[in-house]
Formats: sequence, C-alpha cells, structure tokens
Amino acid sequence: MKLANLSAVVTGGASGLGLACARQLAARGVSVVIADLSEDGVAAAVALGPQNRFVLADVRNTAQMTEVLDAAERLAPLRALIHCAGIGGSVRLVEKDGEPGSLEKFESIVRVNLIGTFNSLRLAAARIAKNEPVDGERGVCVLTASVAAYEGQIGQIAYSASKAGVVGMTIVAARDLARRQIRVCTIAPGIFDTPLLARLPENVRSALGASVPHPDRLGLPDEFAMTALHILENPMLNGETIRLDGAIRMTPR
Repeated sequence: MKLANLSAVVTGGASGLGLACARQLAARGVSVVIADLSEDGVAAAVALGPQNRFVLADVRNTAQMTEVLDAAERLAPLRALIHCAGIGGSVRLVEKDGEPGSLEKFESIVRVNLIGTFNSLRLAAARIAKNEPVDGERGVCVLTASVAAYEGQIGQIAYSASKAGVVGMTIVAARDLARRQIRVCTIAPGIFDTPLLARLPENVRSALGASVPHPDRLGLPDEFAMTALHILENPMLNGETIRLDGAIRMTPR
C-alpha cells in the first residue's frame, strides 16, 4: 500500500511504540489520528503537524473508538490501523499469602489487550472495507503482541494470555478480511525502550538490554515503527506475526 492520500489511526499513540509509529507516518505525509487515554496525546498530535489529531479514547469503548474513526475519515480515506494500546501487570495463580490470584486483574488485562484489540480491529476493518481498492487493496491493520505470547515469565499469565490471543487472531483475521482486500499482521516485540522501562534504574535497564543476543541492547521504538510501516507498504505481508526481538527467548523469571 502506498502511503499517500490516506489517514491512519494509531492507538496508544501518545507515547512509546505508538508515538514512534505516528511520527513516522506523519513524516511520510499520512494524516494521523492518535487514540489514547493519556492527555499527552494532545501535544503529540500538535507536534506532528496540522493534519493530525488526537482523540481521547479507550479501545474497549465502541462509542469512543467510533469518534476516533470519524476523525480519521474527516482527514482522508482511512486505510491503516496500527494498534499499540495495551497494559501490563503481574498476576500470580497463588499469591504469597496463599490466596488465589486476582480474577479481576486477570480480566482487566485481557479486556484491554485482547478485547480492545478485537474492538479496534472490527471497527476499523468495517470502515476500511468501504474504500475503493488501490493497487488491489483497501487497507492494512497492524496489531501488537509480545514475545510473552510465546515465553511468558512468571507473573505474566494474564499479559501472556492476552498477547497469545492477539497472535491467534492474526491469521484468522487475515483470512476473514482477504475477500475485502484488507491485510492483517502482528508485531511481537521483545524488550523495547518504552516509558514503562524508563522508570527502571539504569543498571536494570542495562541488564535487560544485555540479555538480548544481538544487538545486545533494548529495542528502539523507531525500529518497531519501521517494521509497522514496512508491513503497510509490503503487499505480500499478510496473516503473519513477526517477532522483533534480537533473537531473545525469555527466561522463566
């Protein structure tokens, strides 16, 4: 898909991986709508330029995501979704005090990461499907999973389950939307230098980076964005989950 005369929605676009995607899209002339629950998205959208917008939205909320898509279509035909919104959190099966792990916390993480992905994907796909095809396709959706979908660490049972669900839906979504000429791929990043990791002490960040075989450092958000834009532009990438992890395989702890 050529990145011209189109709009894109980036969920979780106020920071981290999503912000990097929004910046690279805007630099290529794409009109971007950032959807996020952080008010930082206001300044982020302004910095991208006048043809970009921010809409405060929870990816689980159909009405709010509808406002996001409406905003995108007012700018240009909506042909791309890059879904980066998600949360983490530790859940154990049996807590230190011997009590069962929190069902409420497990459900909350799954609802944001998995249900939120499905909600954003279904709503965006319905809009994109109305486009006239250009060079044999109507649009592309890029989802975000994690290497934790494959090698979740202790305490990541909810996060891993939610991201494994995203991996599982990828090929099904691609097959479902193929007749509508919409591609779907997922990126499964490893350890990336995001605002979440920025809160950690430098020695911990260095140790995490050193655990990556090559390059032995944290991934950069721009490297994630490069992959997302390549998926948009490469018409043969479809139904695939791409590990972007420097060959890391996570240990149990």
